Amino acid sequence: MATRTQVNPTRMELTRLKKKLVTAVRGHKLLKDKRDELMRQFLERVRENKSLREHVEAGIQAANKNFLLARAGMQDETLNTALLAPKQRVSLESSTQNVMSVDIPTFTFQTRTPDKNDIFSYGFAFTSSDLDDAIQSLSDIFPEMLKLAECEKACQLMAAEIEKTRRRVNALEHVMIPELQANIKYITMKLDENERSTQIRLMKVKDMMLQEAHGYESI
Repeated sequence: MATRTQVNPTRMELTRLKKKLVTAVRGHKLLKDKRDELMRQFLERVRENKSLREHVEAGIQAANKNFLLARAGMQDETLNTALLAPKQRVSLESSTQNVMSVDIPTFTFQTRTPDKNDIFSYGFAFTSSDLDDAIQSLSDIFPEMLKLAECEKACQLMAAEIEKTRRRVNALEHVMIPELQANIKYITMKLDENERSTQIRLMKVKDMMLQEAHGYESI
């Protein structure tokens, strides 16, 4: 239960607290709407993250299997030489996208050349097809790996924002708004009590004046 802080029981203070209460109630509704929308988008990204992770892990597992087969069928010197000097180069760019006040990173990449065969930095005469399959698997899964990194980071940032918004909603709902309502009620009661006391004093003054002037009391 919220505790009432010490306030001045004046009409000016009552007006100020009522305005503050209206603002707090409006802010509480907006924050609740933001929290609900963040939760909806968060759950969508969690499902997307699960699907991407399964796909990426399957692709990496297939690439590792092909690498093991290539290592088993090739000499270590030949395999190391084939992978020594990559032919293709990838440039990665990072930007942000604002989603419900959360800056979510987005990644884009470009290859040095558009030729898909440039991922193979070796000739095909002395290498096995398993090595080709492994490199092709990694190349195919690379865009999904970037997408997975985006999605996982987005989930982390949105989860932190949801927790922050939830704390603000709870603070407004269970602390600030009840405290404002209690203070408004206290000031209202004090003002009503003061008004009644003033009326009683005025009536007594009137009675005294009538008794002094005419020798009788008002009814």
